[in-house]
Amino acid sequence: MSGPTGRPQVGIVSDSALQRHRLQEAAAKFGLQTRFSGAPERLLGYAVLPEVGLWLVTLEDEADHPALFDHLLENTDASILFGMDPAPTTGGVDYFRWERRLHDKLVQQLGALEQFDTEATLAELAVRPEPPRPDPRLPHWITPGVPGEPAEQVWILGASLGGPAAVKAFLDHLPAGLPVGFVYAQHIDGNFTDVLTRVLGRHAQYRLTRAENGMRVCNGDVILLPVEREWGLDPDGALMEKGNPWPGPYGPSIDQVLLNVADYYGARCHAILFSGMGNDGALAAPMLRAYGSRIWVQSSASCGNSSMPDSIAETGCVSFTGSPEQLARELVKTIEASCLLARKQQRIHPEEPQA
Repeated sequence: MSGPTGRPQVGIVSDSALQRHRLQEAAAKFGLQTRFSGAPERLLGYAVLPEVGLWLVTLEDEADHPALFDHLLENTDASILFGMDPAPTTGGVDYFRWERRLHDKLVQQLGALEQFDTEATLAELAVRPEPPRPDPRLPHWITPGVPGEPAEQVWILGASLGGPAAVKAFLDHLPAGLPVGFVYAQHIDGNFTDVLTRVLGRHAQYRLTRAENGMRVCNGDVILLPVEREWGLDPDGALMEKGNPWPGPYGPSIDQVLLNVADYYGARCHAILFSGMGNDGALAAPMLRAYGSRIWVQSSASCGNSSMPDSIAETGCVSFTGSPEQLARELVKTIEASCLLARKQQRIHPEEPQA
């Protein structure tokens, strides 16, 4: 059963108001509409049950509600998901793991939940008129990155629904010559990656290319990871396709991208998470932060869908939040400060090589 927006509808039954609230929040994060949310006694009062695609039932003690199961089985043709684990306290790793388990169960019952940008929305980016903006210039104190040289710093750009427009705006506001490379993980239908590459590849400053085996992340690169199979880095820092699909229902897995890239780059790897549904990236963000990496997210108000960046923010690992334009400006300021610090250290300790 789908609602007016075409998204699946669910019914939530629990004898705990807190569990009902957390299930409803999680369902909304995955793009589901809640048609009913209430205690077992309330549902037993319905002679005709609300039409939903799936019932989610979690009880503190099933023996306390012997009539509930018969009532559901006799009055609905929808699937019923019994016996889910209680949701832990929000914001911690245990909560995001619970959400991920719930998500996997929902996908098994309802099919793919996440909405992707379509070919039409991607093509629209190519012809959308853009407001006048100043041409960004590389600050004087930033030493330009040599094109084709492996990047010392790599920033992971993770996004889902609404992400292509946000990432394009971010790249459009960066000056040419930044001494960084980007790895771009975008949830998208695999049939549309060529369109995405063409649309974002129109940007003159940073070239978007699809990952190939043996490729290094170089200054000025925006390397798009394919959706079909997992990619990582070999001991020399070259990209390599692994023989297995990405873990989870959607590719690329942003969590896995964060872990795989950070495994090689350590504190020289950072991440910006843009618009999207779900919570991909929330599990790996604390691990990346432990390396000393920066984790930034797109602001809720500027997102097409803010569930994913909001989930990352709930981990407490985020050090900056802003619109795509603000994120671009902050990146330039951060790199400029790093270059100034390196020059200062070189003056103090001229015998030591720069990092």
